[in-house]
Amino acid sequence: MVFSSALFVFYFLPVFLLAYLATPPPCRNWTALAGSLAFYAWGAPLFIFVLIASSLADHFIARKIGRLYDSTLRRRWLWVSIALNLGLLGYFKYANFFVENINSLLVNFGAQPAKWAEVALPIGISFFTFQKLSYVIDVYNRRMPALEKARDVLLYIALFPQLIAGPIVRYHEIAEQLNRRSQNYNLNHRINGLFRFAVGLAKKLFIADVMGAAAEDAFQMEAIGNLSTSEAWIIITAYAFQIYFDFSAYSDMAIGLGKLMGFDFPENFNFPYISGSITEFWRRWHITLSNWMRDYLYIPLGGNRRGRRRTFFNLWIVFLLSGLWHGAAWAFVLWGAWHGLFLVMEKLFLQRWLKAAGRWISVPVTFFVVLMGWVLFRAESLEMAGKYYQALFRWQEVEWHFSSQFWFTFTLAALISFTPALGRLSYQLDEVYHSRIGLAITGKGAFSLVILALCFSEVAVSGFHPFIYFRF
Repeated sequence: MVFSSALFVFYFLPVFLLAYLATPPPCRNWTALAGSLAFYAWGAPLFIFVLIASSLADHFIARKIGRLYDSTLRRRWLWVSIALNLGLLGYFKYANFFVENINSLLVNFGAQPAKWAEVALPIGISFFTFQKLSYVIDVYNRRMPALEKARDVLLYIALFPQLIAGPIVRYHEIAEQLNRRSQNYNLNHRINGLFRFAVGLAKKLFIADVMGAAAEDAFQMEAIGNLSTSEAWIIITAYAFQIYFDFSAYSDMAIGLGKLMGFDFPENFNFPYISGSITEFWRRWHITLSNWMRDYLYIPLGGNRRGRRRTFFNLWIVFLLSGLWHGAAWAFVLWGAWHGLFLVMEKLFLQRWLKAAGRWISVPVTFFVVLMGWVLFRAESLEMAGKYYQALFRWQEVEWHFSSQFWFTFTLAALISFTPALGRLSYQLDEVYHSRIGLAITGKGAFSLVILALCFSEVAVSGFHPFIYFRF
């Protein structure tokens, strides 16, 4: 079920919110869990059993770890959970990729390829796997105690606003809210949530989908060969805007829905395209993934505590795995390696150069590096990526075939993405998102209703446009 679909905004969301608000506060976790399981089962009725069974397994493992004092036994149970979760992720997400590569090798050596029935990918498995791991690891590290009720574990993992595509909410960030969030049951919190949801829905419908239509038409093998150099650059920039506004829109809507339910989810984006380095980019882009990788992978590997060579090795491991986490394809692995390469270069010398050059140079240079990475991310194969790089640098004649709607949206996306580099807009926007003053709240409520009215009219006539990160 897509947040920007008629089914969600006209049927599921109103019914759920009415039921949730009508439920007495002590019982709202049951309503939230029932709604979340129904939400997931609608799109993946069979895989709901995988989600429930693996979550219950983690519930019992975490309780076992919490009650043990023997460090060896605690570590063994931790590895049981890690093996279970990564085993499920590996089977459902990477089995097809592994078999395809083995079959390619067999064919190259003249052997018969292995027969294989393709495995379907459960929606959101990359995201809820990381949340389940966060729960068990936080309990193992005694950062937070294990939850006593299986219902609360299921609620943390399956809570529908962030279940499919994040933000990735680490257990310690939300543990206290699972049973104590009465302080957020107020009108201000809900209006802030409604406003955030409306902003996200507008970003998805009026910016991301328009940019996505142009990118979809261009990223075809036949179409790439006909692109002029200027068109290729415009399209990859449009895709950069699409993925930013699409993914940040989902995060905005998830955060907004969470607020309507009394939850506070962590922020996931902070104007990433104004970054002056790739290091800064990953502090602004998919922030919750970066934080997860830092806490549960980079630091346990040793972080930057074991010398420069080990630090570089750890960075490469983190970003190679980050690329693979995004998708079972070599293009994603290379995308992760591309970012890892520049992170290592920045630690060696590039960070000093970019800082000395000033933001008028470092921001465009960083955006160029990100764009080159997006080619790998968007292309359906390495062959397609190579062909698109050729289109970018073959210097053919200028031919533009874009509508006035495209140019208006493209300009609007550029202004929103880059204007904060000129001042304190990002900080001011943060104040708008979290304002508590009476007049500001009233204005936000009215403004939200206007935006939602425009969005609902668009939803009623637009087609099905899933979020990009649904496939991860």
